[in-house]
Amino acid sequence: MTPKISIIMGSTSDLPIMEKAAVLLNEFEIPFEMNALSAHRTPREVESFATQAQDRGIEVIIAAAGMAAHLPGVIASMTTVPVIGVPISASLDGMDALLAIVQMPPGIPVATVGINASLNAAILAVQMLAVGDKNLQKKLAEYKENLKKKIVEANEQLQQVKFTYKTN
Repeated sequence: MTPKISIIMGSTSDLPIMEKAAVLLNEFEIPFEMNALSAHRTPREVESFATQAQDRGIEVIIAAAGMAAHLPGVIASMTTVPVIGVPISASLDGMDALLAIVQMPPGIPVATVGINASLNAAILAVQMLAVGDKNLQKKLAEYKENLKKKIVEANEQLQQVKFTYKTN
């Protein structure tokens, strides 16, 4: 299989957060790869990855990093493949990473999801791929319909919760 999506994290300590993205991509049967690369500790490897990603068939990159969080922006500066940044809560409740990823200079955009929101990053990556893939569009529609059903069921269960002054 040739990967279409690449999940990159600044450290393997980010794996518990990034696993949610991997689980979703696996569920959608989209080939992906996972690597740990650091903008500060392995800059040559980051450059090699970013400059070769498109030629290797990568269509979307999900890049996670905490603290200074330069990884998504550095990758975005070296490729035309869309990059989705996932800020990791490593310090300052992840606000440092969020701001570092979202505040990119003109010409170097990084789509950014919420702190630790790798699941949303994976969904966004799937939506990007689905633009030209009717089968994937159908899977996404089913996924979102199931989200709706879960809330409807949860609301029905909530109706069974009793309190003296609860009116519904």
